[in-house]
Amino acid sequence: VGQTHVVTALKNAIVEDRVGHAYLFSGPRGTGKTSTARILAKALNCTDLQPDGEPCTRCASCLSFASGSSYDLQELDAASNNSVDDIRELIARVALGSPGRTKVYILDEVHMLTAAAENALLKTLEEPPPHVVFVLATTEPHKVVATIRSRTQHFRFELLPAQDLERHVRWVAEDAGLAIDDAIVAYV
Repeated sequence: VGQTHVVTALKNAIVEDRVGHAYLFSGPRGTGKTSTARILAKALNCTDLQPDGEPCTRCASCLSFASGSSYDLQELDAASNNSVDDIRELIARVALGSPGRTKVYILDEVHMLTAAAENALLKTLEEPPPHVVFVLATTEPHKVVATIRSRTQHFRFELLPAQDLERHVRWVAEDAGLAIDDAIVAYV
């Protein structure tokens, strides 16, 4: 929600088959970086991709993403798994195939990696396998080393303006069948 510039660019990349091998998603907490990465992974593996680049949400691949059981998506919280051994273990899995077309690795809070872990990741970003896409997410892109940043396509996520957030909260409440008053919307 509210990240039209990112959504448009990613949909175009999917539709035109120009998906990069590594993305850097940066922005404040709660702006949709990890959610967008998951949707990107779903779209890259959908077997009935819609003409506008949206996943169908019905095929076996989409259903496995929805249930959290897809082998084509691997997530690593770099804040707590930031050692060189954690990254080496991830890299060892990169070469392995998976059921879908594209294996997507999401590294959240990538700025928390140790220097040795960054170097290990850099090697894979320099020579990525063709079936792998990395999405590096961070709240602090300036702390990601320049050599890694230079090997990614950088998308900046922004906070929603209050008016857009209010519209979205009202839509969520309506969609869920909840009756909420203006005071609750203002609080949210």
